[in-house]
Amino acid sequence: MDEAGAVRRALERIAREDPRLCAFIEVWPQRALADAGRVGELPLAGLPFAVKGRTGIRSYAARRLIAAGAVPVGATSVPGPGTPWQTWGLGAHGRTVNPWRPDRTPGGSSAGSAVAVAAGLVGLATGSDGAGSVRIPAAWCGVFGLKTTNGLLPSPDRTGLASAGVLTRSAAGARTYLRTVLDGYEPVPPVLPVPAVFSPGLGYADVDPEVAAVVRVAVERLVAAGVVRLVDRTCELLDPCEAWLSVRGGSPSPRAEEIRHANDTVLDALFARTPLLLTPVTPNRPHGHDGPGELYSTGLTWAFNLSGHPAASVPAGFTADGCPVGLQLVAECGADVPLLGVAGAVEDALTAKG
Repeated sequence: MDEAGAVRRALERIAREDPRLCAFIEVWPQRALADAGRVGELPLAGLPFAVKGRTGIRSYAARRLIAAGAVPVGATSVPGPGTPWQTWGLGAHGRTVNPWRPDRTPGGSSAGSAVAVAAGLVGLATGSDGAGSVRIPAAWCGVFGLKTTNGLLPSPDRTGLASAGVLTRSAAGARTYLRTVLDGYEPVPPVLPVPAVFSPGLGYADVDPEVAAVVRVAVERLVAAGVVRLVDRTCELLDPCEAWLSVRGGSPSPRAEEIRHANDTVLDALFARTPLLLTPVTPNRPHGHDGPGELYSTGLTWAFNLSGHPAASVPAGFTADGCPVGLQLVAECGADVPLLGVAGAVEDALTAKG
């Protein structure tokens, strides 16, 4: 078996496409090919993957993937110096472009990781998610993204908001990731239909009508396919903006604690009765490279960084102008493995013809 073959092909694709996409900060061809020749019979022998940013190679997930035989081929782009927003990326060749709409950003901060997967440069890339940094670029680049339960895997973030994540072409790729990095992983096949609550705006977000429509159609398809069963409840949260900013700043205010407690109470009650929450990933579509303006692209994601719940982004469809839209799946804390099982069934239903 030629373990170096997949790595060599990935490097060739990167060399050919990255000057246009700008997904990578660094590429490591010599190291990658040398590593591919040493992986032997390890479970992921020769699987090429990318890491988020220059420090990504030192992350817990990257170390576990490498120990299993996967081969890092390079570091992907993140927001550059002087960029006040995080839904952006700066690669070695320039600003990172969305593969579907080069005039739009891919999202971030795991910008290059999403683009590398979406463009087929690699099948798996690591990410981290402190406010939506995996789920937003996954949604805007039309790939699968998983934010793990806060604290499930080691994270250097002292605020506790950021958790490890992964971007892949499908839920199956995320299962490979989680099986490798999580001790005691046991697959949990979903029992369908899964009872679910659908909340288009979580009670506070002003969602682009076309984005909302794409997600609503996707949810209707899931119901028709027997994947989910919508229950007659909703999920109304308080806008987490003030709470998230306060926690990130290191000095939570009394009001921030009130918001966080109120939202935790609502979510605890929801997941005590219903295993799945469905929302759009973002309230908006990908913005231009000049920035999002006053709109928070994190509006529907950062609530779950505060609460700690695992959440996934699954491709839901496209707006009329060719921008991908993501459907967010949220599960109770610690239910990362069952969530991936459900996500696989969701993918199958949304990609089925007819």
